[in-house]
Amino acid sequence: MSSNDWSIQQIARLAGTTSRALRHYGDIGLLTPSRIGANGYRYYDGESLVRLQRILLLRDLGLGLPEIATVLDDEADAPRALGGHLAWLRIEQNRLARQIASVENTIRALEQGEEIMAEDMLDGFDHSQYKDEVVERWGADAYAASDSWWRSKNDAEKKAFRQQHADIASDYAAARAAGLAADGEEVQAIVARHVDWLNLSASVTGGAITAGRLLGYGDMYVGDERFAANYGGQAGAEYVRDAFRAYAATSLVE
Repeated sequence: MSSNDWSIQQIARLAGTTSRALRHYGDIGLLTPSRIGANGYRYYDGESLVRLQRILLLRDLGLGLPEIATVLDDEADAPRALGGHLAWLRIEQNRLARQIASVENTIRALEQGEEIMAEDMLDGFDHSQYKDEVVERWGADAYAASDSWWRSKNDAEKKAFRQQHADIASDYAAARAAGLAADGEEVQAIVARHVDWLNLSASVTGGAITAGRLLGYGDMYVGDERFAANYGGQAGAEYVRDAFRAYAATSLVE
């Protein structure tokens, strides 16, 4: 770490904040100056700058000062903590890049009188809507891997992937409306297609579908109304879950 230090005015200018804010951080014990000069000015060394960088990053994530203090106290290993921040920043960078591209595509389509494509317009918006939940459940690395996998696909591949699932969901609905048993041959054939579809993303969702993982998906569909909506609501999700249970018992291993 550098032995240099910087005055409070210099740090405030470089950080785009104010001396008053930095003094407040010091008064509440969030950012203690490395030394105070004879003139009463506060000075900050390299270690202080690392801490300030973490404070600013956490503030940008929407945390309040008390929560920031807790995070800093709980994770004293600065390189490790900054690695986590870096993962978040890369996720945001990718999301913003996709949003920029989608807006550029919309502008070009409007100016040239081209057909508006929903997949193009909403890329960067829809796929990231559950980012916080995914990171909380499975970690930033899992989200980054999933997001990278999705972005690696071209428009035709994305459309085909969505359409496959839409067709599967439609077939479940038709089977349920026809009164077909969830463990019957026709419905089990739909489940087989569903498992194949789930396995398309196995490289970023924990591996190939096993009986246990399929049962977990079924419970998730029933337990979360957002997933249940894909299958016509609660009753539809329960039908799919029951079909999964039958398939897991006969066609998959743990």
